Amino acid sequence: MGNFPIFAQGNCPHDDINQCKWQQSDRAAVWDRESPEARPGYFSISLANGVHAKMTTTNRSALYRFTFNEPSSQPLSPVVLLDLMDLPRSRRSGSADVDRSTGRLTGSGTFSPSFGIGSYKSYVCVDFKGAELRDTGIWERNQPDISRRTLNLGSDASSFLSAGAFARFHAPKDNNILVRVGVSFISVHQACSNAEREQPDFDFEGTVSAAESAWRKKLDVISVDADGVSSDLQTVFWSGAYRTFISPQDYTGENPLWKSDEPYYDSYYW
Repeated sequence: MGNFPIFAQGNCPHDDINQCKWQQSDRAAVWDRESPEARPGYFSISLANGVHAKMTTTNRSALYRFTFNEPSSQPLSPVVLLDLMDLPRSRRSGSADVDRSTGRLTGSGTFSPSFGIGSYKSYVCVDFKGAELRDTGIWERNQPDISRRTLNLGSDASSFLSAGAFARFHAPKDNNILVRVGVSFISVHQACSNAEREQPDFDFEGTVSAAESAWRKKLDVISVDADGVSSDLQTVFWSGAYRTFISPQDYTGENPLWKSDEPYYDSYYW
């Protein structure tokens, strides 16, 4: 899984969009070993490229807050890209589209399941808040193009090829940009609707609080007599309990083979 990664850069060298980093291998950045913070419903990390990323989630959407260090050599002009990729690099085809008036990025891809046979199609919808839009475009390999708004990758495109859509912004007032990502197995429209319904206000702290409350409700049914039990063993136990709730997932209304509001849980890992 791990479909449609989002990557942020504070600016492009010499303010030249062609000099930003586009390919997955080129985008790799050293991370501060003391910075990661992880708990149910929240993750944050600081990168050596001057980007501090925080993220939280709902059932069918995620919300990122990217904070950019002010560069000394040139003004901030953040670039946020959507990659039509997944973690195992199994993409068989894909497409991306840009709304030049709002900066909304949408896309789809056909991927292989982590375990099993066949393929599945997934859709994504990305919206932004916090900075004035400068320009948009699509990119393939190391070639961004602000004159195009659509991209189609056929089955002949390498699954290792990074490609997608991007939005570039003027300097945000508080050095922060919020990025909302909705996903669906049905359509781009449903991916956008999922994000708009679950996170209408781009409320990062509110979403974190709601996610933590949901996880607390799930985990509070478990109690442990920890007398004589090491903290390491307790960590292993609670981590395992947490992971039991990750899969299968709630795919209610998200099965492309039928339309129903009946509760439905499944896993593409199976």
